[in-house]
Amino acid sequence: MKRESTNWQEGRDIWWQDVVPKYPTTCEVEWVDAEDPLFLLYTSGSTGKQRVFSIQLEDIWCIPQQRSSMHLTTNRPMSTGVQLTVVDYWHSYVTYGPLLNGASVVVYEGAPNYPDSGRCWDIVDKYKVTIFYTAPTLVRSLMRDGDQYVTRYSRKSLRVLGSVGEPINPSAWRWFYNVVGDSRCPISDTWWQTETGGFMITPLPGAWPQKPGSATFPFFGIQPVIVDEKGVEIDGECSGYLCVKGSWPGAFRTLYGDHERYETTYFKPFPGYYFSGDGCSRDKDGYHWLTGRVDDVINVSGHRIGTAEVESALVSHHQCAEAAVVGVDHEVKGQGIYAFVTLVEGVEYSEELRKSLILTVRNQLDELGTLAHLQIQMWLISLLNWPIAEAPHL
Repeated sequence: MKRESTNWQEGRDIWWQDVVPKYPTTCEVEWVDAEDPLFLLYTSGSTGKQRVFSIQLEDIWCIPQQRSSMHLTTNRPMSTGVQLTVVDYWHSYVTYGPLLNGASVVVYEGAPNYPDSGRCWDIVDKYKVTIFYTAPTLVRSLMRDGDQYVTRYSRKSLRVLGSVGEPINPSAWRWFYNVVGDSRCPISDTWWQTETGGFMITPLPGAWPQKPGSATFPFFGIQPVIVDEKGVEIDGECSGYLCVKGSWPGAFRTLYGDHERYETTYFKPFPGYYFSGDGCSRDKDGYHWLTGRVDDVINVSGHRIGTAEVESALVSHHQCAEAAVVGVDHEVKGQGIYAFVTLVEGVEYSEELRKSLILTVRNQLDELGTLAHLQIQMWLISLLNWPIAEAPHL
C-alpha cells in the first residue's frame, strides 16, 4: 500500500514501518510463581449461574500435550499444519495450545454462511488449512444447506477434523466424515470441559476404529469412571454419571471468589471423584458415549429422559437438520416433551412428516431399550426456522 493511495488522516493514522524500528526487538522475561494467576476464564452460563475459573500459570502446560492428541498418529508435527477454529470460546485451544506447538492458526469470527454456506471451505482452500475444529451445531447447520457448498471446494489440505462442545449425533458425524473429510480425514470427537483444562476422552486419529458419535477412549493418564446414583463404580457395558478419579494436569483449582461452590458442585455429589455433570454410556467394546447434562433431563411418567438422546434421534431423520427438546407441564405424565425442529432446506412440513419424526424417535429409543411402552405419539412437535446463531441457546 502506498501513502498516496491511502485515505490518510493526520493525527490519527501512523505507518507501521515508521513506528516499529523505534522499539526493541527483545522483551525481558518476567519471572513469576507457577501458582500465580494467568487469566480468568468464564463459562457460558447457559446452564445456570455463570462461573469464573482462575487459571494458574502452570495449567497451560498441559494444553500442548492435550492438543497434540489430535495429531499424535498422523506422523506429522503440529507445526506443519494450519488450524482453522470456528468457535466462540475456548481461547486456550485457539491460542495457547496451537501456538505452544508452533502451529499457525486461522480464527474466523463471523457468520459461517455468509455470503453463502461455503465460507468455511473457501477459507480452508485459501489458507491450506489442515485441521478444522468446530462444534456439532455448525456441522448440522451446514449439512442442512446441502453438499454442494462443500464439494465445490477441494479441501485437499484437510487431514484432521475436530468436534467439541456437545455430543455429535451419528448422522452429523457421518456427513462431516464423508462429505467434508472425503472419507479420509479422521474425526477427533473430543470430550472435555472448561474445568478440565484439556481433552479427557478423545480419539487418537488412526489409532483405533471410530464409531460415529462416540468420544471413544480416555486420553493418556485420565481415569474416567461411570457411577450409579449412589456413587458406586459400574464396570463393563453401562450407563450412569460420568466422573473422573485421580488428578490430572490442567485441572482447575478453584472458582474465582467462590471456593465453597467449587467443592459443592464438583466434589460433593460423589465423594472421592470429580463429577462432570454429564451422563455417559459405555458399550461392550469400551467406547464412551456422552448423553448430555444430567440436569438436562425430562421426567415423563417417572422415566428420566435425556434431551440429548431425543434430539439425536430426531436429527437422525433424513429430513431433520436441527432439533432442540424441552420439557412442558403435563397433567397426567408430570412432564411432556416439546421438540423444536428445523427441516432440511427445501423440505415442507406435513402431518405425514410429523408422524415420521415421532416414529423415528420411538424406534431409536426402543433400540436403547427404554420407553417401549410410552405413548410417544402424544409428543408435540413444532416446526420452526430459527436463526443459526440462536439455535444452541434455545
